[in-house]
Amino acid sequence: MNRMLKPTIISIAMATVMAAAAISPALGLIAQHFSEADEIWIKLVLTAPSLTVIPFSFLSSYLTKKLPKKVIVLIGISIYIIAGVGAQFSPSIEVLLVLRFLLGAGVGLVMPLALTLISDHYDGKERAKMFGYNTAFSNVGGIVTILLAGYLASLSWNAAFNVYWLGLVIFVLVLFYLPTNEPIKVDKHKRREKVPFYVYGYALAACGVMLAYTAIGTNMALFLEQNNFGSSQTAGLVLAFSTVGGLMTSLYFVHLQFLFKDHLIAAGLLVMGLGFVVIIFSPIVWLILVGVCFVGFGQGILFPVINMKVLAEASPTISDKVVSIVSSMIYVGQFISPILLDGIGKIMSMGTVRFQYGVLATALIISVVSMYVYRFFFTRKNESVSSSA
Repeated sequence: MNRMLKPTIISIAMATVMAAAAISPALGLIAQHFSEADEIWIKLVLTAPSLTVIPFSFLSSYLTKKLPKKVIVLIGISIYIIAGVGAQFSPSIEVLLVLRFLLGAGVGLVMPLALTLISDHYDGKERAKMFGYNTAFSNVGGIVTILLAGYLASLSWNAAFNVYWLGLVIFVLVLFYLPTNEPIKVDKHKRREKVPFYVYGYALAACGVMLAYTAIGTNMALFLEQNNFGSSQTAGLVLAFSTVGGLMTSLYFVHLQFLFKDHLIAAGLLVMGLGFVVIIFSPIVWLILVGVCFVGFGQGILFPVINMKVLAEASPTISDKVVSIVSSMIYVGQFISPILLDGIGKIMSMGTVRFQYGVLATALIISVVSMYVYRFFFTRKNESVSSSA
């Protein structure tokens, strides 16, 4: 196995993170340039890719039975570069949005394969390491691209879209270093294999984790403002700490897996919940940084372990479909996070971000308690069945 295979596979995952948020620093300038456009159209510039990622991720899993995965990745990255870079030449907001939707299509083709390629080429401890690295370097990719886009945006609104030229590096790595596999062969006479029910449970869990984690990015600036903790610069520092937390746990994922064993998911949920508790009751910014770091720690544990769990028992013929289901629910969680939390706040007549973070802390801690209550009764039930037998 060549030494460039690991960075090649990890780079594919980094491309998926760069999709939407990369040009967020330029959003204000885009609004100024297309001043006649409605505010909702401007917001769609960021969210549009996530809407097309979902159907194209399922298309990707279908194509693995027709084409080698390497070919699908190259097609997806090509669309990614053309739509990403080409957006800077948009003469109108409508053309810009079409290209953003197209960018999401490219990401959708690539996203499931970023995980199944790990499952294809690695197993055991090495596979666990790669899932951790996948999440860690995705966070790094997010930081680098946002900083680079911020610099480019200082030149002009459209210069920020040049950040997608980074996709060319990924294209070259895939072209030269990713092995070409045969399409997945499906026996037409064999009964079609169904997706195991447990996959949907993990997909729902991934949706919930992303919903909670997204609340840091969407609400932190407002939380700091509501509580007189600082400016937008302070918000930027706080948000960076959530990424640092995720990076650290992802890099040491194998060690954490050995330490917590069957309690790893509970540990991730509990750390996230405690992070929100710390944020809620923090009297100073430095404690908020600690709380946000805890939230990052938790998601850095949970996403790799969820991906490992769903792929552990899935056969190669459905592995891409399984990943598509989980990945799609992650994007659903990201999309509905502000809608759901704002809705709960309005229903309860509690409009503060502190209340929303309290809801998330409560939900996460209740999830941990529920897991152990279920385990306790399930274990006792099995013991009683065994003793009666």
